[in-house]
Amino acid sequence: MGQHSPDTTRAAQRRETEQRILDVAREAFAELGYDRATVRAIAEASGVNPGLVMHYYGSKQRLFRTATAEPPDPAPGEPPEDPGERWLAALREKLASEPTATLAMLRSMLTHPDAQDEVRESMRAQQRELAAELDAADALLRTGLLGALTLGVLVSRYLLRLDGMPEADPDTLLDLLRPCVDSLNGKTPGEKS
Repeated sequence: MGQHSPDTTRAAQRRETEQRILDVAREAFAELGYDRATVRAIAEASGVNPGLVMHYYGSKQRLFRTATAEPPDPAPGEPPEDPGERWLAALREKLASEPTATLAMLRSMLTHPDAQDEVRESMRAQQRELAAELDAADALLRTGLLGALTLGVLVSRYLLRLDGMPEADPDTLLDLLRPCVDSLNGKTPGEKS
Protein backbone atom coordinates (compact mmCIF):
# COMPACT_ATOMS: atom_id res chain seq x y z
CA MET A 1 0.00 0.00 0.00
CA GLY A 2 1.36 3.44 -0.94
CA GLN A 3 4.14 1.90 -3.06
CA HIS A 4 4.99 3.38 -6.41
CA SER A 5 6.10 1.38 -9.40
CA PRO A 6 9.71 1.88 -10.50
CA ASP A 7 8.42 3.58 -13.67
CA THR A 8 6.46 6.13 -11.61
CA THR A 9 9.51 6.85 -9.48
CA ARG A 10 11.74 7.24 -12.55
CA ALA A 11 9.22 9.56 -14.19
CA ALA A 12 9.05 11.68 -11.03
CA GLN A 13 12.85 11.77 -10.82
CA ARG A 14 13.06 12.79 -14.48
CA ARG A 15 10.54 15.63 -13.96
CA GLU A 16 12.46 16.75 -10.87
CA THR A 17 15.77 16.70 -12.78
CA GLU A 18 14.27 18.59 -15.74
CA GLN A 19 12.83 21.20 -13.37
CA ARG A 20 16.15 21.58 -11.55
CA ILE A 21 17.93 22.11 -14.90
CA LEU A 22 15.32 24.70 -15.93
CA ASP A 23 15.61 26.55 -12.61
CA VAL A 24 19.41 26.67 -12.87
CA ALA A 25 19.25 27.66 -16.56
CA ARG A 26 16.75 30.44 -15.82
CA GLU A 27 19.08 31.86 -13.15
CA ALA A 28 22.15 31.51 -15.39
CA PHE A 29 20.50 33.22 -18.36
CA ALA A 30 19.14 35.97 -16.08
CA GLU A 31 22.55 36.60 -14.52
CA LEU A 32 24.82 36.07 -17.51
CA GLY A 33 22.68 36.36 -20.63
CA TYR A 34 22.49 33.82 -23.44
CA ASP A 35 26.02 34.17 -24.75
CA ARG A 36 27.85 33.81 -21.43
CA ALA A 37 25.70 31.06 -19.90
CA THR A 38 27.04 27.65 -20.92
CA VAL A 39 25.37 24.26 -21.03
CA ARG A 40 28.38 22.82 -19.18
CA ALA A 41 28.02 25.28 -16.28
CA ILE A 42 24.24 24.80 -16.15
CA ALA A 43 24.70 21.02 -16.06
CA GLU A 44 27.34 21.24 -13.34
CA ALA A 45 25.18 23.51 -11.17
CA SER A 46 22.24 21.13 -11.73
CA GLY A 47 24.27 18.11 -10.65
CA VAL A 48 24.03 16.36 -14.03
CA ASN A 49 26.31 15.92 -17.01
CA PRO A 50 26.00 18.14 -20.10
CA GLY A 51 24.87 15.15 -22.17
CA LEU A 52 21.75 14.81 -20.04
CA VAL A 53 20.91 18.50 -20.55
CA MET A 54 21.24 17.99 -24.30
CA HIS A 55 19.19 14.77 -24.10
CA TYR A 56 16.31 16.63 -22.41
CA TYR A 57 16.48 19.86 -24.40
CA GLY A 58 18.35 19.09 -27.63
CA SER A 59 20.22 22.40 -27.83
CA LYS A 60 21.16 25.44 -25.83
CA GLN A 61 18.62 27.43 -27.83
CA ARG A 62 15.74 25.10 -26.90
CA LEU A 63 16.87 25.13 -23.26
CA PHE A 64 16.85 28.94 -23.41
CA ARG A 65 13.37 29.05 -24.94
CA THR A 66 11.99 26.63 -22.38
CA ALA A 67 13.68 28.35 -19.45
CA THR A 68 12.49 31.79 -20.48
CA ALA A 69 8.93 30.88 -21.40
CA GLU A 70 6.72 32.97 -19.15
CA PRO A 71 4.20 31.01 -17.16
CA PRO A 72 0.69 32.40 -17.54
CA ASP A 73 -0.01 35.21 -15.10
CA PRO A 74 -1.83 33.88 -12.08
CA ALA A 75 -5.38 35.17 -11.82
CA PRO A 76 -6.08 35.48 -8.09
CA GLY A 77 -9.47 37.00 -8.83
CA GLU A 78 -11.22 38.89 -11.53
CA PRO A 79 -8.75 41.00 -13.49
CA PRO A 80 -9.52 44.72 -13.43
CA GLU A 81 -11.78 45.85 -16.28
CA ASP A 82 -9.69 48.93 -16.93
CA PRO A 83 -6.81 48.08 -19.33
CA GLY A 84 -4.43 50.44 -17.51
CA GLU A 85 -5.19 48.84 -14.17
CA ARG A 86 -4.61 45.39 -15.69
CA TRP A 87 -1.24 46.60 -16.97
CA LEU A 88 -0.37 47.96 -13.52
CA ALA A 89 -1.43 44.68 -11.87
CA ALA A 90 0.78 42.67 -14.25
CA LEU A 91 3.70 45.00 -13.60
CA ARG A 92 3.12 44.73 -9.86
CA GLU A 93 3.56 40.95 -10.08
CA LYS A 94 6.94 41.46 -11.74
CA LEU A 95 7.96 44.08 -9.16
CA ALA A 96 6.85 42.04 -6.14
CA SER A 97 9.19 39.14 -6.87
CA GLU A 98 12.11 39.03 -9.24
CA PRO A 99 10.82 37.69 -12.59
CA THR A 100 13.77 35.44 -13.46
CA ALA A 101 12.47 34.28 -16.85
CA THR A 102 11.78 37.87 -17.89
CA LEU A 103 15.23 38.96 -16.73
CA ALA A 104 16.86 36.16 -18.71
CA MET A 105 15.10 37.44 -21.83
CA LEU A 106 15.93 41.08 -21.11
CA ARG A 107 19.61 40.41 -20.41
CA SER A 108 19.89 38.30 -23.55
CA MET A 109 17.80 40.35 -26.00
CA LEU A 110 20.57 42.75 -26.96
CA THR A 111 23.06 40.04 -27.91
CA HIS A 112 20.94 37.08 -28.99
CA PRO A 113 18.60 37.48 -31.99
CA ASP A 114 16.20 34.76 -30.82
CA ALA A 115 15.80 36.44 -27.44
CA GLN A 116 15.19 39.74 -29.19
CA ASP A 117 12.53 38.11 -31.39
CA GLU A 118 10.88 36.45 -28.38
CA VAL A 119 10.72 39.72 -26.42
CA ARG A 120 9.46 41.64 -29.45
CA GLU A 121 6.71 39.13 -30.25
CA SER A 122 5.61 38.84 -26.63
CA MET A 123 5.49 42.61 -26.26
CA ARG A 124 3.67 43.06 -29.58
CA ALA A 125 1.02 40.51 -28.63
CA GLN A 126 0.37 42.31 -25.34
CA GLN A 127 0.43 45.67 -27.13
CA ARG A 128 -2.16 44.60 -29.73
CA GLU A 129 -4.43 43.03 -27.11
CA LEU A 130 -4.43 46.19 -25.03
CA ALA A 131 -4.71 48.48 -28.09
CA ALA A 132 -7.91 46.72 -29.14
CA GLU A 133 -9.53 48.01 -25.94
CA LEU A 134 -8.47 51.64 -26.31
CA ASP A 135 -10.64 54.11 -28.14
CA ALA A 136 -7.81 56.11 -29.68
CA ALA A 137 -6.50 56.51 -33.22
CA ASP A 138 -2.96 56.09 -31.87
CA ALA A 139 -3.75 53.08 -29.63
CA LEU A 140 -0.71 51.09 -30.85
CA LEU A 141 1.59 53.99 -30.06
CA ARG A 142 0.05 54.37 -26.61
CA THR A 143 0.40 50.65 -25.83
CA GLY A 144 3.92 50.68 -27.27
CA LEU A 145 4.78 53.35 -24.72
CA LEU A 146 3.32 51.15 -21.97
CA GLY A 147 5.61 48.37 -23.20
CA ALA A 148 8.56 50.75 -23.11
CA LEU A 149 7.63 51.69 -19.55
CA THR A 150 7.53 48.01 -18.59
CA LEU A 151 10.96 47.34 -20.06
CA GLY A 152 12.42 50.50 -18.56
CA VAL A 153 11.10 49.84 -15.07
CA LEU A 154 12.24 46.21 -15.03
CA VAL A 155 15.69 46.97 -16.47
CA SER A 156 16.13 49.89 -14.04
CA ARG A 157 15.05 47.85 -11.02
CA TYR A 158 16.70 44.50 -11.65
CA LEU A 159 19.53 44.88 -14.16
CA LEU A 160 20.87 48.42 -13.83
CA ARG A 161 19.76 48.73 -10.21
CA LEU A 162 19.37 52.50 -10.53
CA ASP A 163 19.29 54.48 -7.30
CA GLY A 164 16.01 54.05 -5.46
CA MET A 165 14.65 51.36 -7.80
CA PRO A 166 15.72 48.02 -6.25
CA GLU A 167 14.40 48.80 -2.78
CA ALA A 168 11.29 50.73 -3.85
CA ASP A 169 7.98 49.33 -2.71
CA PRO A 170 6.05 48.03 -5.76
CA ASP A 171 2.91 49.97 -4.75
CA THR A 172 4.90 53.21 -4.50
CA LEU A 173 6.27 52.66 -8.00
CA LEU A 174 2.79 51.95 -9.34
CA ASP A 175 1.34 55.03 -7.65
CA LEU A 176 3.99 57.14 -9.36
CA LEU A 177 3.34 55.49 -12.74
CA ARG A 178 -0.48 55.57 -12.53
CA PRO A 179 -0.95 59.16 -13.88
CA CYS A 180 1.17 58.33 -16.92
CA VAL A 181 -0.70 55.05 -17.46
CA ASP A 182 -4.03 56.85 -17.09
CA SER A 183 -2.95 59.42 -19.66
CA LEU A 184 -1.86 56.72 -22.12
CA ASN A 185 -5.10 54.89 -21.44
CA GLY A 186 -7.01 57.97 -22.60
CA LYS A 187 -8.22 58.99 -19.15
CA THR A 188 -7.67 62.17 -17.26
CA PRO A 189 -5.17 61.24 -14.54
CA GLY A 190 -7.08 60.29 -11.39
CA GLU A 191 -10.34 59.67 -13.30
CA LYS A 192 -12.16 56.50 -12.31
CA SER A 193 -13.23 54.13 -15.09
